[in-house]
Amino acid sequence: MGTMPKVQVPDMRGKVCMVTGANTGIGEVTALELARAGAHVFLACRSRERTQPALDRIRRETGNEAVELLPLDLGDFASVRACAEAFLARDLPLHVLVANAGLAGQKGLTKEGFELAWGVNHLGHFLLVHLLLEKLKASAPARVVIVASKGHRKARTVHLDRKREPTRSFTGFTEYAESKAANIFFARELGRRLEGTGVTTYSLHPGVVASDVWRKVPWPIRPLMKMRMISNEEGAQTSLYCATAPELEGETGHYYDECARAEPYPPATDEALSAETWRRSMEWVGLTD
Repeated sequence: MGTMPKVQVPDMRGKVCMVTGANTGIGEVTALELARAGAHVFLACRSRERTQPALDRIRRETGNEAVELLPLDLGDFASVRACAEAFLARDLPLHVLVANAGLAGQKGLTKEGFELAWGVNHLGHFLLVHLLLEKLKASAPARVVIVASKGHRKARTVHLDRKREPTRSFTGFTEYAESKAANIFFARELGRRLEGTGVTTYSLHPGVVASDVWRKVPWPIRPLMKMRMISNEEGAQTSLYCATAPELEGETGHYYDECARAEPYPPATDEALSAETWRRSMEWVGLTD
């Protein structure tokens, strides 16, 4: 494929960024390029053991020592809260939060009993962003970048009444698609609510990337799928564009593909479903508007 534009990341010295799921894949490349531009970067990831090689690699390649791990398991609300508290205890600003982590093709429930893709891809990030919202506002101009997927078009709707049940579909892709529609809802609704605060929001399709998100898809399907995919370096470009492009400063709530604004597909354009998803999500993570 190889046509993804290469983003020129501006000077990020003095900026603080957090990237979830940054130990592999497009998250690692996103963190690497932000660190290369001089930012203080937090990699919010589940495992120190699996994140340490990425930390070492980013420090070595960029010469930037301000690259740190924040433990985060998006499938466990207590872990999400602990991650936010650990960051806030540092008393640093937060200029960019990239909600990158995600899973696909996995089945099960989160610790709180939510369908796995919904709990990790949507609710965990929904809670994390809310817990850091006052910090983002205080650090404005700031950006929240939510990595969604063109896969949202595979969802006919978002079955909110099934989100406290185990994964129903054989492959888990239906539930994945619904979680990605929710990512787009979240960015749009959050952008609307934050209008005038200096915090802007973005959702995006990174391209179909040969990343670790597919790690649970069974062999021999996985290598055949990956043959048609783009690299992690290409896949990180739209995240970096949304996180740093000066020309996007006045834009908020929109969806991007190949470093350009794009129109999402239904059901991600359904305003009533978006509003209900927000309401239920607030309830599920224990927050009030």
